[in-house]
Amino acid sequence: MPSSPDVVVIGAGAAGLMCALTAGYAGRRVLVLDHANKAGKKILMSGGGRCNFTNLATTPANFFSANPHFCISALKRYRPEHFVELVERHGLEYVEKAPGQLFCAHSAKELLAILLTECDWAGVEIRLKTAIEGVERQGEGMRLRTSDGVIDTGALVVATGGLSIPTLGASGFGYDLARQFGLAVTETRPALVPFTLTSQWKARAEALAGVASEVAVRCRDGHYREPLLFTHRGLSGPAMLQISSYWQPGDELAIELLPGVDAFDALVTARRESPRRQLGTWLAERLPKRLAQALIDWHGGDGILAERGNAELEAWARRLNDWRLKPAGTEGWRTAEVTMGGVDTRAISSKTFAVEGLPQLRFIGEVLDVTGELGGYNFQWAWASGVACGNAL
Repeated sequence: MPSSPDVVVIGAGAAGLMCALTAGYAGRRVLVLDHANKAGKKILMSGGGRCNFTNLATTPANFFSANPHFCISALKRYRPEHFVELVERHGLEYVEKAPGQLFCAHSAKELLAILLTECDWAGVEIRLKTAIEGVERQGEGMRLRTSDGVIDTGALVVATGGLSIPTLGASGFGYDLARQFGLAVTETRPALVPFTLTSQWKARAEALAGVASEVAVRCRDGHYREPLLFTHRGLSGPAMLQISSYWQPGDELAIELLPGVDAFDALVTARRESPRRQLGTWLAERLPKRLAQALIDWHGGDGILAERGNAELEAWARRLNDWRLKPAGTEGWRTAEVTMGGVDTRAISSKTFAVEGLPQLRFIGEVLDVTGELGGYNFQWAWASGVACGNAL
């Protein structure tokens, strides 16, 4: 690699590798730098090690941003089927675990191997365990001071990700660099993250750890119907991760334990048709048995339906259709899958990802204020933003 590559990409994650191989195939001399000892660490751990690498139903509506129109251009130009075509060329076996959600059938290592192979074929050099000590404008290019020496480049792409999962090397470097060059950074907070609970509810959740049940959950403008998972620390599972993107400290969650069922009508009907049936039995037919028993224990014990008046059935219906719970907080950056907020996109070109007035500097992927819902959307944003930027270098 010449001492002055055409392009330097900081970050050997999903967006950085995709940008690098795209620019490499376009004839650019590309160098990828990362302080980690391994490329694609987040790819390897995501989806339980199988990586939910895209969602076939991706639309701009699946993303959060203070500038919601920004993501439209890149997502239109590089769609899920384009990435599927890439991995199919390499023979990657994948499965659709939920509608639209594609996972590696065996291991995310196979997906990372595809990206690294493509980078190799495109002539991209990847240099790991390299710290960035300083960045400055150098005429029409950029100069980097690194632990491996000074590097001059025509264009610098920042693909450093967000603050989530610091054990994988996440840091605020990309945000600090943006601020250095006068860019605004919107407020960042953990997203797609489990909730913690106050003492009484924490003990209850801990006793149910491992129990999962499909629920509908609401908070602010968010509404999802997905599984909830009780844990030793609180509430997790897709329903809770999704709604965490809307939740703010102090907010209540409204949870339907029997989504789509009018619990009061169902209980009244059951009382009329099977008056000697135990309430606990009725609950256990509709909920996981441990959860059904816990509800009975929390709310006064079991008994036959015939002994319960309308007021009591209404109280049970509220517990089942509108369980109100105020989380103590979230598990924070340690387990958050993504970062909400980031580099303000209003000073970034949605076509080239170049900084307005400084075209040799570009930002892509999670470092930007574009955050997807759970289900492969964030990886699709990484691929799309990487390709859009790589094609424009």
